[in-house]
Amino acid sequence: MKPVYEVAQVLEGNREQLAGICANSWQLRTLHALRKCRTASLGGHIDRCNNSSCHRLHLSYNSCRNRHCPKCQGHKREEWIRAREAELLNVTYFHVVFTLPSELNRICLHNPKAIYNLLFGTAWQVIKGFSSNPKFLGAHPGMIAILHTWGQNLSLHPHLHCIVPGGGITMSGKWKSARNKGKYLFPVKAMSKVFRARFVASLRKEFPPQPTAFYENLFKHNWVIYCKRPFLGPEQVVEYLGRYTHKIAISNHRIKSLDNNNVTFTVKDYRHGGRKSLLRLTDAEFIRRFSLHILPKGFVRIRHYGILSSSKKRELLPLLQQVLGRPVNHERPPLKHRRCPYCLIGIMVTIAVFDSRGPPKAWSDKLKKNGSSTTPQKA
Repeated sequence: MKPVYEVAQVLEGNREQLAGICANSWQLRTLHALRKCRTASLGGHIDRCNNSSCHRLHLSYNSCRNRHCPKCQGHKREEWIRAREAELLNVTYFHVVFTLPSELNRICLHNPKAIYNLLFGTAWQVIKGFSSNPKFLGAHPGMIAILHTWGQNLSLHPHLHCIVPGGGITMSGKWKSARNKGKYLFPVKAMSKVFRARFVASLRKEFPPQPTAFYENLFKHNWVIYCKRPFLGPEQVVEYLGRYTHKIAISNHRIKSLDNNNVTFTVKDYRHGGRKSLLRLTDAEFIRRFSLHILPKGFVRIRHYGILSSSKKRELLPLLQQVLGRPVNHERPPLKHRRCPYCLIGIMVTIAVFDSRGPPKAWSDKLKKNGSSTTPQKA
């Protein structure tokens, strides 16, 4: 069901104030792209239904295709899920979450690219270090990591969602499963201490010196690593991870009202069983918080490591699938085509494109004669 309210509406209603809210020009450029998504500003195309009994014309506006846009992620997510399904092994997989403490938020705001790169690198060091230790596994592992930077209230909350196979490749080239027949990964408390120590050590080395009290404060609290119980089966892994890959700070469906320059949206309190409540922010504060989660230009937020890295998986995964087998995947329907909004049978085929100036007069006349309406659709 199409949401009643959208992030784009908030941005459009405050278009003149965006420059004063954003921290840099890249954030401003991104917000303007989201504001224009599937509007005449980005141009569009004219489609015709291929059903011989219909052949109706339809005008659609282009999407912005920005990775921060609430309206442009569905198709990308589905394509990603299908690609990862082909790489699954018939082994146990674990969901591991690495979280940075709020004391680092100030540095994240000033140098997000460096801090987030450090988060990725340190998380992989921890997984790789514990895996290579014969006490825990004694094999070379793999990992897929996805960066999220937000909490439910849109505050800054950087953390990684990682999927780790329950095993790895030994020096002899054979697969070795994790403990308990792959049902136990590594001790979380030990991982947390190593994660904190390595991250702070790298922070001291790679960033300008901070007051001694700053580093001492980082060691006052335990850093959070959460290793969830293994998935019931590898066929669940990609579906579960698919929820995280192309997720953004807030979906349009969470916005419940826009009134008097305020935005009201739902939040979940995970400390109390995911109980839902409503949070009300001014437009300016909502946009400011949303902007915190616009990643630096060119930053890669989904990364593959070890035996799942692009340099190794092409050679290793087919061999491992022969030895370990592949999970039985449920047959998926073909990727959705744009159905005709009139007959609901035919597929819409693009026959003309146009820029922000709008469709040529000849096509406009045909659309009017055809009795076609304009409904924004994904390009």
